[in-house]
Amino acid sequence: MLSLMRKHASSWIIKFLLAAIIVVFIPWGVQRYTSQRSSRVADVNGAIITLNDYRNSYTNLVEQVRQSFGNNLNDELIQALQLRKRALDQLVDRALMLQEAEKLKIQVSDDELAETIRNIRAFQTAGLFDNQRYLNTLGRTKLSPETFEEQQREALIIDKLQNFISGNIKVSELEARQWYKYNNTEVDLAYVVFEPGQFKNIVPTADEILDFFDQHKETYKTDPEIKARYLYLKPADFAAKVTVAEEDIQDYYESNPEKLKNPKTVHARHILIKVAQNAKPEEVESARQRAEDVLKLAREGQDFAALARQYSEGPTKTKGGDLGTFRREAMVKPFADKAFSMKAADISDPVRTRFGWHIIKVEKINPAKTLSLDEAREDIAKTLKTERSRNLAYDEAETVYDAVFEGQNLADIAQERNLKILTTELFSQKRPPKDIKDAARFASVAFGLPVDEVSDVQEFGDGYYLIEVVEKVPSKIPELKAVEDRVKKDVIKEKQDAKALSEANRFLAELKKGQPFNTVSQKFKLAPNTSGFFKRNDSIPSIGQEAEIASTAFKLSDHDQLPGEPLKGQKGYYVISFRERKEPEFNGFEKEKAALKDRLLQQKTFKTMDAWL
Repeated sequence: MLSLMRKHASSWIIKFLLAAIIVVFIPWGVQRYTSQRSSRVADVNGAIITLNDYRNSYTNLVEQVRQSFGNNLNDELIQALQLRKRALDQLVDRALMLQEAEKLKIQVSDDELAETIRNIRAFQTAGLFDNQRYLNTLGRTKLSPETFEEQQREALIIDKLQNFISGNIKVSELEARQWYKYNNTEVDLAYVVFEPGQFKNIVPTADEILDFFDQHKETYKTDPEIKARYLYLKPADFAAKVTVAEEDIQDYYESNPEKLKNPKTVHARHILIKVAQNAKPEEVESARQRAEDVLKLAREGQDFAALARQYSEGPTKTKGGDLGTFRREAMVKPFADKAFSMKAADISDPVRTRFGWHIIKVEKINPAKTLSLDEAREDIAKTLKTERSRNLAYDEAETVYDAVFEGQNLADIAQERNLKILTTELFSQKRPPKDIKDAARFASVAFGLPVDEVSDVQEFGDGYYLIEVVEKVPSKIPELKAVEDRVKKDVIKEKQDAKALSEANRFLAELKKGQPFNTVSQKFKLAPNTSGFFKRNDSIPSIGQEAEIASTAFKLSDHDQLPGEPLKGQKGYYVISFRERKEPEFNGFEKEKAALKDRLLQQKTFKTMDAWL
């Protein structure tokens, strides 16, 4: 079966990445590469983890974290998150699981593997496995079918092992009820906040500035910097070498019918009456009634765009509610389901989504259409030319990298092949080079290289790069004079913080003497606030997402209304006082029970696997 799937390779390659597929099948680790170029970094009972394995694991983790932190990701944060350790741990975990699976004689047959691969949507055309697409997709990443299939086989083996270990885990009705109660109990607080910024006229002395600097010198260290030279291979520069024959266009047209369909689209307007996703039933009903009132005006013949400008609470209000032309997947499901079931000029009843109540008016419907060869010819030719240009650029980059690996100098190879080498100025990870499209990723790769070592081929969206670090400047502690203004600001900030904490402690001490919250607030010339009811994992109304405050609040009660100390939040120091606790009714439990038990089962499974490892 597998050998049959590997026959008849294509002459051109689909531009498609396999990362998403591999992540789906390998939740506990990363790909195992067969490259023998790298030295070993670990030996797990005889299974070798290479430097190349480790680099790929580490790079994957860094990219995942970068999605959350963007350019704020730096060496200090990477160290704090222990990404280097986690990258190696993932590989060790994977090796241990494969070894244990072998001891337990857990296997995946060729038929099981073939069936799994046939069901991967990236390899399907019109819902059926497409061998040509399979080969083209693998070819795009220079991954052989044998290597990919071995990766998938190992992933399935690990999945079977996980099921074997966690197969008997259950979640009882009582556990689900307890968790429902835990998550849906609400509390209400009284609070005041002491913001450090409110304490003005703090002027530190020269001695205080010097003492602070001496105690915090490491804080003012300069960022390490590097200088790199790099080869940038731009696909457009290879376009002149590409020719696209008519038979190629016809072959693409016949092999990719799903890409040549213009799906059904709808041009619509809407009027949005906002209501929070977790709003109380009476708030939801009030918003719905307002929507009904506007709907009545629309159906009486008043101009829909004018009504949208007057009543809509969404961002398209100023455009008369005009959403333009959109595909079904561009909208949230309830909205899309309704809009795509309507006829032109129809006005819908109110439709509830997580944003609120929508009144939809369909302006125009564009039916789905399959392009003819003549209509698609120009776009297909451009697609193939772009694709082949990228392949030529990648092949050139690979050729240069192979020569570097054999011991040749990057600059010399570039000169021999009439390629231009570029050199950056000194840069840090916080301030990466400005003339590179994905500068943050460029910097991340460069900072992971020793001096004079050339990176693997890197793709940063606009082409392919080979990077060589030519100079590294370590971080250093500057003279006080160079950073005195920063140090002075930090001293003031520290003193303001200390003053805020001191005042918060005085406030709390007065409360502990038995004085009423409002009385103490008046004494300190503060306006007392109340949070309103909130759940454990909710954002606290008028305070925000403050995990420590929320956690402490749920430990308080009528008999123990005050915390032991002020609580540090984003705005300053909070003094809170318990007002009321409200336990949930269980009339919504049945609706949530199945999802709740699934969540608890996942948590138990993860903890079991973690403990087993």
